[in-house]
Amino acid sequence: MSLSLEQGTELCRLLADPSRCRLLLLLEAYELSVAELTDITGLAQSRVSTHLSRLKRAALVQDKRVGSAALYSASGNGGAAADLWSHLREQIDDRQTRIDRERAEEVVLARKHGQTWAESVAGRMELHYSPGRTWEATARALIGLLELGDALDLGSGDGVLTELIASHARHVTCVDVSPTVVAAARKRLAGFANVSIEEGDMHALPFADARFDHVFAMHALPYSRQAEQVLREVARVLKPGGRVVIATLGEHHHEEAMRAYDHVNLGLTPAALAALLQRAGLQVESCRVTSRETRPPYFEVVTALARK
Repeated sequence: MSLSLEQGTELCRLLADPSRCRLLLLLEAYELSVAELTDITGLAQSRVSTHLSRLKRAALVQDKRVGSAALYSASGNGGAAADLWSHLREQIDDRQTRIDRERAEEVVLARKHGQTWAESVAGRMELHYSPGRTWEATARALIGLLELGDALDLGSGDGVLTELIASHARHVTCVDVSPTVVAAARKRLAGFANVSIEEGDMHALPFADARFDHVFAMHALPYSRQAEQVLREVARVLKPGGRVVIATLGEHHHEEAMRAYDHVNLGLTPAALAALLQRAGLQVESCRVTSRETRPPYFEVVTALARK
């Protein structure tokens, strides 16, 4: 979308106000009324209403009626304002915004208005805590549906994934290049008779062709400058009909974060990962962004499933 100089300047003015940015960050996570936003932020109600009016005109927020109240939330609409905001919010990591989120959580929990907990958070349930309702609990429940045969945990680290899947596989082989994490994995997985742990390079796997039914590459690719070579090795060690499951960071521009975690690349787009899988001789069944972190710098995770 092309903008005139005046339109571009007006958009910059819109998002130059820290109070409006606070409101936008809150409304990306919660549906809140003017009164609740006033309570959370400490801003005057008239200021909150004025800010919301301007943000609504820019299609950055929307509202809906719930009884006699109006609840505001971030809008999913595109446009120049949304594009500018998406770039800006990735850089925001501020103590005040973290305090705002904590207060918002308290407000939402206290809100209920005669509703059940589920009714009070309907539509955004994944953003709210409930005892026992975690992604780990869900994964452990669903893993029982799997029969993994002979599996390879690529870049296995200290064995967290293998600990999860070992009871649903005939055998799991862990491989990691670091002697330190291999030692930690051996300690963690000592009680599993069907697990073996090896030190090795994922670019030149020390295994015979067509050995595994499943290969898991869960966040291994950020540690490779030769992702295509890794995937060629995966294809080589998979049995015909075998599958690979990949989770990796989406493309980003946060070099400081990359260095902090020893990553050696800046992630992959779904299209780039799909192309690498195809060049490695694998049939892509799915490849897409499956999650986006709710806190700066808002990393995305790309998940892929492919078959030999």
